[in-house]
Amino acid sequence: MKPSQISFANGEDDMISSKPHPGQVALLKLAATIAFFLVSGCATSPTHESPADHRSGADHLESSTEAASIRKAAVPLPRIMLMIDEKSLGTIPTSEVEAMGVGILTGLGYTVVDQDTVKANIKKDQQMLLMSGDTRGAKAMALQFGADVIVLGEAVAKPSARRIADTNLRAYQAIVTLRAVRTDNSATIASASETETVAALEDVSGSSQALKKAARKSFEILAPKIESAWIASGGASAEPSGQPITLTVGGVDKTWKLKAVRDSLREMSRNVSNIIQRSYTSGVAVFEVTSSLPAEELGEMLLVNPPEGIKYQILEIQSGKISIRAVPVEGM
Repeated sequence: MKPSQISFANGEDDMISSKPHPGQVALLKLAATIAFFLVSGCATSPTHESPADHRSGADHLESSTEAASIRKAAVPLPRIMLMIDEKSLGTIPTSEVEAMGVGILTGLGYTVVDQDTVKANIKKDQQMLLMSGDTRGAKAMALQFGADVIVLGEAVAKPSARRIADTNLRAYQAIVTLRAVRTDNSATIASASETETVAALEDVSGSSQALKKAARKSFEILAPKIESAWIASGGASAEPSGQPITLTVGGVDKTWKLKAVRDSLREMSRNVSNIIQRSYTSGVAVFEVTSSLPAEELGEMLLVNPPEGIKYQILEIQSGKISIRAVPVEGM
């Protein structure tokens, strides 16, 4: 082999050996990366974490729960009265929904007016009137029992016309609709409506199961809505409480009598407010008033304090309703 060739080969080897090996390149990159982070760490001031940053999610949840408890303590939950028209199999009166509602509401901390007491003091026609959407009547009735909120509703369960194919089972569907009304201003603050279907062999048990399932879902939706609306409004109204009363006065066959009746109501400002004359037809005047007294006490006050030249006869007194007749005093 010629020396020149050897020299050329050695020179080529020297040139090749001067290039960095791939492994060396990787090491150089790693070293550069480490150096960069070291410099960055020195240039950046250490961050001091607050103790709050180390709190777990459970701690945050606990603090939220405590805050909710404080709000509840500051604003007590309302006293609730239930009035629900419920039918099993479409026509048979039952109390499945009310019983379910009482259990759920009391379990959540609400006070519920005793349902037996309510039913014993409410006539059937009054009950139907309230359930049909008469919020003024509902307000008067609930105030009579010391309720802050009245839950009005309808619930019905019906079986399907046919049995499920190749079985003795039948489907039973229940619909429960509820709405909560404040008694201080007659405002609807929450509502819920749920439908449930179950399969059963027997009519009574199938209807009952469907009603209970729909009632549970409805009250579990309604109860938090009532609480939220109640707390958001600060609880019971700060205004003096009163109940709406419809006052029907017959025998008002002259204009001066109408004026005398209206003026006498306005003079009772200590106990009567928001006086509105709704109608005057054929000698009968209808007023709507807000009274701080129960209907029977207001009726007695009207009887002993009639307008000049008139005396009253009490025809009928019901919750939220008074019917009287104006009779002229002899010589007037």
